[in-house]
Amino acid sequence: MQPTFSRRQVLSRLGGGFGGLALASLLEPHLRGDTPRTHDLRPKPTHFPARARAVIQLFMHGGPSHVDLLDPKPVLSRYDGQAPPPEVADDERITGNLLGSPYRFHQHGQSGLEFSETLPHVARHADKIAVIRSMFTEHRNHEQALWMMHTGLIVAGRPSIGAWAAYGLGSENQNLPAYIVLPDPRGLPVDGIRNWSSGWMPPLYQGTPFRAEGMPVLNLRPRTPRPAAVEENRLRLLSELNAEHRSRRPDELELDARIASFEMAARMQLSAGAALDINQETPAMHRLYGLDNAVTRPYATRCLMARRLIERGVRFVQIFMAGQPWDTHGNNAAQTRSCCQQTDQPVAALLTDLAQRGLLDSTLVFWGGEFGRTPGAQNRDGRDHHPYGFSVWLAGGGIRGGQTHGATDDFGYRAAVDRCSVADLHATMLHLLGLDYQRLAYPRHGRDERLTDVHQPRLLSRLFA
Repeated sequence: MQPTFSRRQVLSRLGGGFGGLALASLLEPHLRGDTPRTHDLRPKPTHFPARARAVIQLFMHGGPSHVDLLDPKPVLSRYDGQAPPPEVADDERITGNLLGSPYRFHQHGQSGLEFSETLPHVARHADKIAVIRSMFTEHRNHEQALWMMHTGLIVAGRPSIGAWAAYGLGSENQNLPAYIVLPDPRGLPVDGIRNWSSGWMPPLYQGTPFRAEGMPVLNLRPRTPRPAAVEENRLRLLSELNAEHRSRRPDELELDARIASFEMAARMQLSAGAALDINQETPAMHRLYGLDNAVTRPYATRCLMARRLIERGVRFVQIFMAGQPWDTHGNNAAQTRSCCQQTDQPVAALLTDLAQRGLLDSTLVFWGGEFGRTPGAQNRDGRDHHPYGFSVWLAGGGIRGGQTHGATDDFGYRAAVDRCSVADLHATMLHLLGLDYQRLAYPRHGRDERLTDVHQPRLLSRLFA
């Protein structure tokens, strides 16, 4: 006969069990004989052979219009100005009639991959690029969609994908951060520094912003220069004091990260300036990127800086634009063309430069924003936020170019074929870096956290070279 318990007894036993769980959590490392985790940027082994050793993320804040750039929709143009079809009208009540693209699309390369006329330079690399036309995300607001694209969930405060890469791989260059961010000199992107946060990971793994104008890092050099011998002795003394302080606090795990950050700052005094000195590049290289053009110069400078950083062993580099320039609620055609004029030549030059130096095969280049734009019109000539179907592209780093993955419907409303979630994209990028999305975990509050959280992503293996 099964024993029976009263409600009071069940609640009593459950209540007492919580204390036991808490005690077990505290004692677990000691019972298993684990040594305390340390946080550093020393190179770490991958889970399996990597196709890419670094990533350059070209993030397009605001949401580029897929139907104007990468996903041609002849049917949309044919029904320009008409009401959207009934099956999508309920989702797009805030937009008006269909808005066909004013741009022509052309096939490029041996693959015949189609690009908008607004991307003439990038289109020349059609056979290096794989376009994902079936992306979708979980929110139509900028901030939530940004958090999703950068950190894997639509909640704030989580580590970005760059922080996960730094945590999982470390750095090949101990004189530079593993994860570097190149913001626009004209201002921060929407959501500011949270775009490159390490969340609840130690700050050692967060993105380090480098400036594209003037000194790359503020206070990189002392105002009053000191003799080399004095500087060396100061650093030695600081190291000894740090080691003594750490030895008395073995369980404060973030001390390692903090000390490593200070030591990195000291080494950067010698390395950062030279790494980002684009004046060492030839005039021909400046012209290739567009540094001789006032329109392209800001983005071109950062693309060239990104190549120099990757060349020196940095793992993850992000380039951001100020504000959210691709947010084309009004005058979509002119705003989209303006964004392309600023970025198209520099991005193409980056691909050319990486390929010429033999770096493209080992560098994964990602282009895209947090979502796309509606096929229906907003404010007559604009497009609203669109999470249901949009496009991004990948190149290099183990990607086979000259192909598309998935498709949206005839009007560009929804990802309809081989739908690709943000978790699918993240897992694929980690895989190319040699990292298993399931094994790359960070223990926090008794739970193994992952970039993909509890999602069960599908690798986009068809894209692999």
